[in-house]
Amino acid sequence: MRLRLRTKFLLSMLLILAALTSASLLLVRRRVEQQLRGQILQDVRNSVATFQNVQRLRVLTLRHSAQLLANLPISRALMTTRHAATIQDVSRELWTTGGTDLLVLSDRTGEIMGMHSTAPAVDRRVARESLRQSLAREQTEYWWMAGNHVYEVAIEPIYFGPPAENRVLGFLAVGYEMDDRVARELSQVAASQVAFWYGPALVRSTLHPDQEKELRKQPGVARHSLGIGPIEMRLGPEPYWVSSVDLAPGSTPAVRLMVLKSLAEANALLHQLDRLMLGLGLIAVLAGTALVFVISRTFTRPLDNLVAGVRALERGEYNYPLPVHGHGEAAELTSAFARMRSSLQQSQRELLEGERLATIGRMASSISHDLRHQLAAILANAEFLSERRSEAERVELYQELRVAVFQMTDLIDSLLEFSRPRESLRLGQVRMNEVLERAIQVVRARPEFREVEIDIRGDAIDGWFDGNKLQRAFQNLIINACEATERNHGKVTFDFRRRDGTVEIAVQDNGHGIPDHLRDHVFEPFVSYGKENGTGLGLTVVHKIVVDHSGEVKVRETSPGGTTLLVSLPLLLSPQQPIQAPAANAALVRPDGSE
Repeated sequence: MRLRLRTKFLLSMLLILAALTSASLLLVRRRVEQQLRGQILQDVRNSVATFQNVQRLRVLTLRHSAQLLANLPISRALMTTRHAATIQDVSRELWTTGGTDLLVLSDRTGEIMGMHSTAPAVDRRVARESLRQSLAREQTEYWWMAGNHVYEVAIEPIYFGPPAENRVLGFLAVGYEMDDRVARELSQVAASQVAFWYGPALVRSTLHPDQEKELRKQPGVARHSLGIGPIEMRLGPEPYWVSSVDLAPGSTPAVRLMVLKSLAEANALLHQLDRLMLGLGLIAVLAGTALVFVISRTFTRPLDNLVAGVRALERGEYNYPLPVHGHGEAAELTSAFARMRSSLQQSQRELLEGERLATIGRMASSISHDLRHQLAAILANAEFLSERRSEAERVELYQELRVAVFQMTDLIDSLLEFSRPRESLRLGQVRMNEVLERAIQVVRARPEFREVEIDIRGDAIDGWFDGNKLQRAFQNLIINACEATERNHGKVTFDFRRRDGTVEIAVQDNGHGIPDHLRDHVFEPFVSYGKENGTGLGLTVVHKIVVDHSGEVKVRETSPGGTTLLVSLPLLLSPQQPIQAPAANAALVRPDGSE
């Protein structure tokens, strides 16, 4: 299937428009995605920085509380008693005043003298081990873990007298527990989910329990630290940007806060953006297609008109209207085609006129030659008749005059046949074999054809035809076949056959055949070969009569051993049965050579 120019143009522009629109939208989508991810990553970093600021404030507050409590006279007085039960009882009021989650008092060796905690799981043994490890590191802030509780701790010495004298009575440790409430507060401050790790253990988080399980299963998450930088992690169906803060640098085990920024909202925004871009892309493509269609129709309409004009010219319509609009290439092409068409029409008129004159000339030359020949014979024989002749000579001269007149009459009848329209047919019920017999008798009356053998094969066929014209066609076929054969060995065969509502008549002779260069022209006027007195109208008359009967005649085969002509006539069984129009390939050839 061939595509029209406008269709090709539309498809090309549609593909280009769709490709450009898709590429533009994909670039926009990619840019927006990068911006969103960059913004979320920056939010994670900001959240970490915010937490670090809050953490510094918490550490300062905790250290300030520890210093205040350690410098209270009651703290020094208690430690001078060195009585654990007294210190335990009296220090409760001190713990309540400080408002911390953990209060520990110990002597100089780290032995616990008093301890108070909001979590009952913290016992003296755990506190003693944590305190001794912290004192060994000599830091300003420490992290203790007891059971599943993590405390941020500040330790201050209790001096006897001025600190400069360095007479240490013991140590005071206060701490804040990192519980769920603190985790939620830090989550709000960081605008993210948070998780506290103490070594490889996840202590507290604001995540859903299922997400906590997924977080523990993540490979290498327990080793993740701030130095690695934010990474993307998926917990169940929800993706996160994850970063962490080392709360106790250099300590063992490591204490970290993990900040998790959800990407779900950003992904939802991207999905919404995808739908929006898809809709915009479809609208852009449809609108662009409609616009391209209108533009292409404007550009290709002159070409469509020109193609219609070419097809009309192919059908022979020289007056098909060709409107010219504008001054572009299409208008110039249309104008040039119109001029070419006018020139071609003029050339055809001149050619037809030349052909007509040439045909008239050939016809006049042929007819004048034949008539002059017959008139010369008539004149000579008439002069001979005027002389005294014997009866036998007079009869012979009469017969020669009769033949010459018959030939002249036949020539005139052949010419008149072309002037008669198809509607001049006079249909009657005839038997084709009888019509052929009459035609054979007429031909046998000519002495030169008496020795030719003529056979009729096939069954008798009745139908409605113009008997006189059909007889004339048979006569011409017989004469043409007899003239092509040898006088003493000539043979002509007529074979009748019924076939699908038609009558097929095969006329075969054993003559010298038709040359290849004349095979396609034997039914044209004045075409003759190998005949002394041929006019070239015999087969043309046959063609005219057969076509008037809506039939067809053609050369079936020809060779040096003979020729077979095939005549096909529709078999009419009643006079009311209409005669179909002649076939397209059986056009009537007129004496002037036109169709």
